[in-house]
Amino acid sequence: MARVSLTPPRTLFFRAVEWYSRRTYGKVLDPGKALAHNPRVLWGDLRFEQSVAGWNKLDSDLKALAVMASAASIGCSWCMDFGYWENAERGMDRRKLHDVPVWRDSDAYTPLERDVMEYAEAMTATPPQVGDDLAGRLRTALGEPAFVELTAIVAVENLRSRINAALDLTSQGFKDACEVPGTGRAGRTGRAGRAGRAARTEASTGTGPAAATTD
Repeated sequence: MARVSLTPPRTLFFRAVEWYSRRTYGKVLDPGKALAHNPRVLWGDLRFEQSVAGWNKLDSDLKALAVMASAASIGCSWCMDFGYWENAERGMDRRKLHDVPVWRDSDAYTPLERDVMEYAEAMTATPPQVGDDLAGRLRTALGEPAFVELTAIVAVENLRSRINAALDLTSQGFKDACEVPGTGRAGRTGRAGRAGRAARTEASTGTGPAAATTD
């Protein structure tokens, strides 16, 4: 059970968020419900995620793997559930999405993709454990603009996932049986519409949030 009520005051602002979320996803996203208890936090999160959605220097698939590897490290089942659906909807290889929690044992990834996920995990560790060799390989392979974006998106996902995990927001059924190893939680089949992270942000909060705080 979530650690805050998922029935926030029905302000005009929250009703607008509800309408958009239902129209876009077929349901109201739980991070949005949670953050709606503090409208300034929700509004700030939406504006922030709108800005994040405009980042375009890093390849979309690499970005998705970095975000989901970070979410898996933290144990955010809501982020894993939504992230699988969101990226599968845009046509990303479903096996790569499915294997993120066990990427070291999977043969689905290229060396660059493995470096990206290793970097996301190293950044997410407390304290961060990024090594010079790994950072150097990524900077060379991606170029500095994309490397900076990779670093920033992992930090954004830490914000999202840590808020969602701390509030105990779990899978909403965007992806059937989307489970983060070690959390004991699985998603349920659910109804959802097509949309990108930019739309998701406006709808609810995001991956968190910051609730997006979400991926």
